[in-house]
Amino acid sequence: MDQISRRAVLALGAVGGGVLAATAHAATFGNPDQPAEGAVNANPAGLSDPGPKNPVLESQFPSRGSPPATDIGDMPQFWSSFSTAAKRIQDGGWARQITQSDFAISEAVSGVNMRLGPGGIREMHWHLAAEWAIMTNGRCRVTVLDPQGRAYVQDVGVGDLWYFPAGYPHSLQGLGPDGCEFVIVFDQGNQSEYNTLLVTDWLAHTPPDVLALNFGVPADTFKSIPLNDLWIFQGKEPGPLADDQAAVASGGTPPEPFTFRLGQSEPLRNGKSGKLQLADSSTFKVSKTIAAALETLAPGAVREMHWHPNADEWQYWIEGEGRMTVFDAGPRAQTGDFHAGDIGYVKRGQGHFIQNTGTTELRFLAVFKIAEYQEISLSDWLTHTPPQLVAQHLNIDPAVLTKFPNDRPGILPR
Repeated sequence: MDQISRRAVLALGAVGGGVLAATAHAATFGNPDQPAEGAVNANPAGLSDPGPKNPVLESQFPSRGSPPATDIGDMPQFWSSFSTAAKRIQDGGWARQITQSDFAISEAVSGVNMRLGPGGIREMHWHLAAEWAIMTNGRCRVTVLDPQGRAYVQDVGVGDLWYFPAGYPHSLQGLGPDGCEFVIVFDQGNQSEYNTLLVTDWLAHTPPDVLALNFGVPADTFKSIPLNDLWIFQGKEPGPLADDQAAVASGGTPPEPFTFRLGQSEPLRNGKSGKLQLADSSTFKVSKTIAAALETLAPGAVREMHWHPNADEWQYWIEGEGRMTVFDAGPRAQTGDFHAGDIGYVKRGQGHFIQNTGTTELRFLAVFKIAEYQEISLSDWLTHTPPQLVAQHLNIDPAVLTKFPNDRPGILPR
């Protein structure tokens, strides 16, 4: 190669190296990773997505298609939705469910969305898992019997809870004029609504002579029992609550109620940006395996950065829309979008925060398979660690650290 040609090649290499250096993107605030993540760091020509694609789904998940530059790594899918679950419909109502077989990350609990029309009955039954539920629409009458033979009958409305320990037999019935809708959470990830112990199943599969001996009546008393289970069927609307309560009073009264008015409870946190209402075994004493928080965020509000040290978090998004970012070791950080009817899941110990990205109030339910609710706030930790130590970690003036919230506000801004 002659001297002139060699100089030209070296000069071209120097120019190319400058281009590569310019596009390498050094790590900066809001863009911490190398190579850089996010559309803001990308060559615009490489951002197009010609398809094939589903534009309806794509519009629902903008943070998947264009995640923040701070997102990094992979995580198990932490979004699901009752809207994608098949309904099982019968005369008295319907149900749909999301179990671990549908939502792999949900090891601790499974969820059911159920509707009962006026007079619609969820057949008398029991489960191998405990049942916790929140009413989202209408009114429902619940019955349950404890192992000491003490019966409990109560009417519940929107925002009310019930809890039936594993093995406690119970029933549900929609009341007029609108019936009811609710969400059930079982404290086992693989518990199915369609795999329960039903009273009609047991009687139909017991010899008539045994039925006669067991109940002390002639065998033909049972000649007209259903030969197939009822599950959800249309019944007659019940009479006054007091009449049903009086009819079962002979066995005594359970020491703790099986229902709780979460929607009308005193908030644990309350401010202009939202509120947090809590039900765990300290307030809803019968609920020994499930704790829950009903969280309300105003438009633009943020559920502060935090984590739960003692349990996974299963979420049911009741109204509004929002965005959740989950952080894990690795580092891993991923953002997802949620709407009413969706389900979210955060593994124990994973940091997360939620933003109301809509124009209306956001309400969601956070459920934990644990008796006692626990939360650690990032801001609370930083303000209860020696300031000089925190300052050396974050390169922030210790005087500025004193302005961080130190009282676990929960929802921001205050």
